[in-house]
Amino acid sequence: MSNQVAPGQVTPLSTVMRYVDRPWPMLIGGELVPGRTGTTMPVIHPADESVVARVPRGSAGDVDDAVAAAKAASGPWGRTPVPERAAALLDLAEAVERHGEELAWIDTIDNGSPISVMRNDYRMAVEQMRYFAGLALSLRGQTIPTAARDAIDLTLRDPFGVVGRLIPFNHPLMFAASKVAAPLLAGNCVVLKPSEQTSVSALRLGELAREILPAGVLNVVSGAGGEVGEGIVAHPDVPRIAFTGSVATGRLIQARAAATSVKTITLELGGKNPLIVFADADVDAAVDGALRGMNFRWQGQSCGSTSRLFVHRSLFGAFIAELAGRMQALELGDPLLEATDVGPLVSRAHYDRVRRFIDLGIADPALELVTGGTAPPGPGYFVPPTLFTAPAGPHGPLFSEEIFGPVLVAAPFDGYEQAIGLANALPVGLTASVWTTSLHTAMAAARDIAAGYVWVNWSSEHIAGSAFGGVKDSGLGREESLEEIESYTQHKNVYIRF
Repeated sequence: MSNQVAPGQVTPLSTVMRYVDRPWPMLIGGELVPGRTGTTMPVIHPADESVVARVPRGSAGDVDDAVAAAKAASGPWGRTPVPERAAALLDLAEAVERHGEELAWIDTIDNGSPISVMRNDYRMAVEQMRYFAGLALSLRGQTIPTAARDAIDLTLRDPFGVVGRLIPFNHPLMFAASKVAAPLLAGNCVVLKPSEQTSVSALRLGELAREILPAGVLNVVSGAGGEVGEGIVAHPDVPRIAFTGSVATGRLIQARAAATSVKTITLELGGKNPLIVFADADVDAAVDGALRGMNFRWQGQSCGSTSRLFVHRSLFGAFIAELAGRMQALELGDPLLEATDVGPLVSRAHYDRVRRFIDLGIADPALELVTGGTAPPGPGYFVPPTLFTAPAGPHGPLFSEEIFGPVLVAAPFDGYEQAIGLANALPVGLTASVWTTSLHTAMAAARDIAAGYVWVNWSSEHIAGSAFGGVKDSGLGREESLEEIESYTQHKNVYIRF
């Protein structure tokens, strides 16, 4: 790995600036508007820290306008036949696909992940939207046997009306497009708040949706979490909230929502996810799995990253040496270059946070820095893939706190029970990865590890149609499956006597 931005190459930022360098309106009630106050926030390119655009800084008044528009549209949209809602969703997916290259460049400029990764993001968004549209006729109720022969009992699925959808910075377009699909298909209208750090592609999605969806069905309000996010969560006319982000913010959302009214909330929150390599594992495949599981190609900025590595002591030294070599081979550099593997972190604040963890690790005598750690010279929020080991066992905040960056910590273990105990030691449980050639060990670990999504001899990939979500403090509810669509409906029981 090059520990500095690739020298001698001209950044093609000027050639793609046309995608971001223009006025950016919000979508509220079918209109493209600057917001009530007209104030804006800077869009900073993480690779060189330049301001490349400005986006609206929405206010509580803008939230009120968006919720009112969504509420007014919710009746007609909820009564629209499900196949027609699915057709509209397919049209939106087609628009995202048609503008995919533009959207990928927007996210790379805004977010800092390499262009090849952001191209994959828009493709995954399109696949997810089409998947949900294909489930349209699976959204159904039940009939329940009754004691009376001249009666029938049945259930209906009613939409909530207005859904508030709050998404994070790490996959801006993919989350903006795919995370509104299920609530829209279920008959709800949506108020979408993108991360204030990466709002541009969501605003562009709003422009595309304006030509496809009825006014008010999708509204996009950019702004700070303490203003726009707070306004959506606390609004009495938003009965359904879905949030993806940190554990701390998820808990605040629960408390704030409960102070207003009884709301239905789903949370896809953080993780400090274990990857366990047992003594009988295919070592070469497990090293690949550890590398892939860290999601270095989007700088480790993923709640599902397997950032705690536990390797059987008999394999530990050789495993760490091989993994470090493969980490060093990753190319850190300009995210606008096709050859880049690892780009910059999303923002100065996040860069400073990740650097603090690395500095703690370097200063801790119980940890050994194997590779990475040193930031390259020059501008930009670049952090090389970094690996620490704890030969005496897990120790300190690097093992207990989600860093959300390209920092992997590793420790040896001696037996099965110890490995499972280490995996389950934290109050979070989103993903886990297990490497073994023993069917017994694989099935036992899948049973015993407290996580919502477990891979055996694999890592990172989400399987289409499988429900994704966490246990313990890693969240409530499941996404990316039929369960997600159903979670945007309310059961209504109907009992009829003939």
